[in-house]
Amino acid sequence: MENRQYGPSVPGTSLVAEPPPPRRRRRRWLRRVLVTALAGGAAAGAVLMLPTPEPDRRAAPPPAAGPRAQPQALALAAVTSGVPAALPDLAALIGQQESRVRAQPQDARAWAVLGSAYVERGRRSADAANYAKAERALLTSMEVRGSGNAEALGGLAALANARRDFPAAKRYGEQALKLAPKRWTAYPPLIDAYNGLGDYKAARSALDKLMGLRAGAAARPAVMARASAVYRDRGWREDAVAQLTDAAAAARTPAEQAAYLTGLGQLAWERGDREDALRHFEAAVRLDPDQRTARSGKGRALAALGRTDEALTAYRTALAKQPDPQDTLELGELYESLGQFSSARQQYDLMRERVRRAADGGVDEELLIGQFEADHGDAQDAVLRLEEEWQRQPAIEVADALGWALHRAGDDQEALKYASIATDKDKGGGVRSALYTFHRGMIERELEQYGPARRHLQEALRINPYFSPLRVPTAQAALRELGDVPDEPAPDEED
Repeated sequence: MENRQYGPSVPGTSLVAEPPPPRRRRRRWLRRVLVTALAGGAAAGAVLMLPTPEPDRRAAPPPAAGPRAQPQALALAAVTSGVPAALPDLAALIGQQESRVRAQPQDARAWAVLGSAYVERGRRSADAANYAKAERALLTSMEVRGSGNAEALGGLAALANARRDFPAAKRYGEQALKLAPKRWTAYPPLIDAYNGLGDYKAARSALDKLMGLRAGAAARPAVMARASAVYRDRGWREDAVAQLTDAAAAARTPAEQAAYLTGLGQLAWERGDREDALRHFEAAVRLDPDQRTARSGKGRALAALGRTDEALTAYRTALAKQPDPQDTLELGELYESLGQFSSARQQYDLMRERVRRAADGGVDEELLIGQFEADHGDAQDAVLRLEEEWQRQPAIEVADALGWALHRAGDDQEALKYASIATDKDKGGGVRSALYTFHRGMIERELEQYGPARRHLQEALRINPYFSPLRVPTAQAALRELGDVPDEPAPDEED
């Protein structure tokens, strides 16, 4: 069955060259990499470690981060305290720790810090090549110290989250928490893992425990930022904004403050406040020019404001610094909305290449591939990928993507089941997402459930009238076709 089309679409952009075999189409890149590395941990450690005299296992505390601190000291304080760090500082820290482990290969803590720094650099730079290095360093730390290594386990949990392997992140995170239940840095990776697995009750419980700890002044902004993310997922927008605003005010370094301002920009964008979003994104970029998410967010906001040339420049600048596949897809869709199909196709080709590179680094990109295929390629392939992803890690974002892929493939009854999960507060879908609500409305329209379809399409445009340059015109056209909403009570779920 051909994909349903809504408006213009660039032809021939599927990520797959031929139809996939049934059911087992998915390649478990991350699982394969992690299992192989764990099985060969001793060998990896032997390759990385050099002969040395009596090992120095003393773990010095991280230095205080002050205005005169060296870059590597700032990054060390950030990495070991679980707060954002600047990319140049991370590079300095990595160089320092590489020298240290060459000189003292039995220093388990140095290996753990090195691995965690690689994870953070990979996450911030969108360069998944850092993840294999992180894995080797963290597994070496485990080999040196043994299973009671909370720092290395926490780093492995963060690495698994960065690679979107949430089952592994949960496993490592729970082991780290068991070893150090009073250490606040054990909680954020575990919260991310629970969210990625769709276990929102466990995520809220972990947050409650985190908020009950007495984190030091340096850690409090990061704790507030973590609380903001959970509140956002529950649909508590005002609470999320308040926590992140306080975090940005209390941040101790420009990079940390820029990260929280970027989060505030994203919250503003999600509620359709283009000007406020742009203000926060621009402030974040001034503080930290390497803040990729702020640069792409700036492009998003500028496009919504009709400042198209500036938007394209912002996206291109972001991608020149850090070639993230998701941002590449967004830029392609912006070009497509402008009728610049050749430029759109070029971005989609680049996205394919960047997805491959991320997969080579062990990243599970099945969700992004499924989203792309559903809208621009092979919807049946998207369904197969996303069904397996849902079985493995059933988060709300996967439910939404699977529901939309099923709709595009023509199975609207099944699609509505997943679209309802993504927008049902009782099932964890508390986040107010214009995209999720739009998807549900379009599915209901196809099923001739015209009243719910009107309500959800209107709700999507109320949440954010600018949520997508491709999909907003589709929502508006569908509403014009559906006509006025008859007098009828709104469902409880939208109170």
